[in-house]
Amino acid sequence: MNPIEGHLDSRSPLHDILAPTGIAVVGASADPTKRGYKAMVGLIKDGYRGSIYPVNPKADMILGVKAWPSVTAIPGNPELALICTPAATVPGLIAECGRRGIKGAVILASGFAEVGGEGAALEREMMAKAEAHGVRIIGPNTSGIFNLHHKINLLALDNVRPGDVGIISQSGNMLLSLALEAQHNGHVGFSTYVGPGNQSDIGFNDYLRYLGEDVHTRVATLYVEGFRDGRKFLDVAREVTAMKPVVVYKSGSTEQGQKAASSHTGALAGSYAMTVDLLRQAGVSVVQYSDEILPVAEGLGLLQKAHGKRVAVISDGGGQATIASDRLAEAGLELAELSDTTRQQLREVLLPQASTVNPVDVAGSTDAKPSLLATCMEIVAADDNVDSVFLVGMFGGYSIRFAESLLGDEMRGAEAMVDLSRATTKPLVIYSLYTPIKPPALRRLHEAGLPVYASIEQSVRVLAALGERGQYLAQLHRQSREAAVTPRPELAAMFERARGEGRDLFEYEAKQLLRDHGVEVPAERIARSEGELAAIAARFREEVGETPLVMKVVSKDILHKSDAGGVKLNLTGEQALRQAREEILASCRAHAPAAEIEGVLVTPMESKGVEVIVGVIRDPIFGPVLMFGLGGIFVEILEDVAFRSIPLSRHDAESMVAQIKAKKVLEGARGEPAVDKEALVDLLLKVSSIVDAYPALSELDLNPVIAYADGYAVVDARVIVDRQSSDEESRP
Repeated sequence: MNPIEGHLDSRSPLHDILAPTGIAVVGASADPTKRGYKAMVGLIKDGYRGSIYPVNPKADMILGVKAWPSVTAIPGNPELALICTPAATVPGLIAECGRRGIKGAVILASGFAEVGGEGAALEREMMAKAEAHGVRIIGPNTSGIFNLHHKINLLALDNVRPGDVGIISQSGNMLLSLALEAQHNGHVGFSTYVGPGNQSDIGFNDYLRYLGEDVHTRVATLYVEGFRDGRKFLDVAREVTAMKPVVVYKSGSTEQGQKAASSHTGALAGSYAMTVDLLRQAGVSVVQYSDEILPVAEGLGLLQKAHGKRVAVISDGGGQATIASDRLAEAGLELAELSDTTRQQLREVLLPQASTVNPVDVAGSTDAKPSLLATCMEIVAADDNVDSVFLVGMFGGYSIRFAESLLGDEMRGAEAMVDLSRATTKPLVIYSLYTPIKPPALRRLHEAGLPVYASIEQSVRVLAALGERGQYLAQLHRQSREAAVTPRPELAAMFERARGEGRDLFEYEAKQLLRDHGVEVPAERIARSEGELAAIAARFREEVGETPLVMKVVSKDILHKSDAGGVKLNLTGEQALRQAREEILASCRAHAPAAEIEGVLVTPMESKGVEVIVGVIRDPIFGPVLMFGLGGIFVEILEDVAFRSIPLSRHDAESMVAQIKAKKVLEGARGEPAVDKEALVDLLLKVSSIVDAYPALSELDLNPVIAYADGYAVVDARVIVDRQSSDEESRP
């Protein structure tokens, strides 16, 4: 296996722990039902070349290896201890490990923080011992580890092949499932496995850094139920994905962390969709179904990337060509438009009834000569319009389906495909009906490193992952961040004033924050008394003519103004303003009798356009996150939104606008003009910079922002202030 070249900021300390030259098995046993027995068997059976130190005060020898009464009695200096004893013994054993110079401990026992109460206290005690003695902890409540290239198999799994897929899984059963799938597949092998357990010390970001540096790992694969520090994981993922593929299956969501959110953005953040967007932003290949994990990992490990998303399909059956075309379209891939030259070359080798339009249907041309499929693949692979080639049908089974005499020609076709794979940078992906029975031609393809799948759907997911990775790598040079915004003292003071008064920013303050940093916000004026309305009406007549006005209540106690009857539209003339003010005050006082009302905000009513939302939430797991999507009243109904971690690059902002399903509305629907996408991208970048500059900004909602053919207007702005960080920031 070729090591992946690359560079991370610092070498992971896990190398000594996960590739140790000596292992202490604490709780080693001769009882086949005990984990201490299984671990010893795994090390001995697989031929671990380092030193093994069984620790058991009641035995002199275990499975032919000298045992020691305690960790401190061990004569050598093993880097790793596997602790197989009950939870209550763990803190004391960690202290012994530290005194012996052991660098890391794998703790199998459950009964720690996952059970709460006394278990959480025991985990804190364990960590205090670990920190005091410099011992790193894997687990507790872990299924264990293996490192097959170093003959370390502490799970004693049978028939697990060494290979280049590294796995970190919070589910031991998921590892077992992948191991059995790989055993059945017969071609996928593993490098390192770790069950992170409670992540009391070492987390997903630490393991990913290790896999990124490990020369035996070509693709890192993770099954994740929950991140402990999602922000740090994204930082490490950006480094690792620049060097090698990372595949993640994420179960569940983090919605519990968002239940108290008070904005539209807060209501939608913390979702599975948000997590997926942030992972993909960092270059991670996210799979939706568990049976896609290993095929995608294998495909990325073997083929690495495609230069784009244009796929040429070659099929020996029209029905499967149609299915493949449907799945490709659903996955966001394109059927490549074959050049005239390519189509002519195909016509020269295929029967007249064959279709040379993508998807190519050979229509019986290969029944007597299956190697023609390899010829067709070579022809389309040479087309500059093609990024990947997808063979669909029964290759490998012609000698079974038609005549044994076809086996020789089928093998020649397989060799031709192998030669093509070595001559082209374009991925070749094969789906065959006969994959489950592993005929000779398909075995030859697999041996040569061509992925062969038993499912069109899995094949398409691999093609999609290859295209996504290729596009991600191609735009890495565009990932530079926009210039940072320098916080203004008067605006920082505005946040402090709001904090001191126990409130969020008033709308006019939120808009001042935006306006002062270059965001396009309509003019507005606040009336704190009825007497100010006449002057306000006169000023707007001078500036914008007889344009209808909008009036909104200004109150720190009324967050959702429309619900309280605090908004009036289409107001023309001084009398209309007076009446609107009276109705707003009456309605708001009825809605919230104790509310403090500062006044009303008056602004020109904006013309019709496309309503979008721009929002920010400081997620407890991933940190500051920006959201963009269709706005107005539909945002929480349709949930057609995109998320990115802040700070954004220009590519991030562009991809957000392109991602939403309603992008056709932005491009102009039913005769409406297309909106100014560049202006929206600029808005997203400005908001990202503002959030970076003002840590007191907890949540932000710009909803709606009305997008026009030449710019936009921020109609409503809400900024929620972080009440807690003020005290934290003032601490020495």
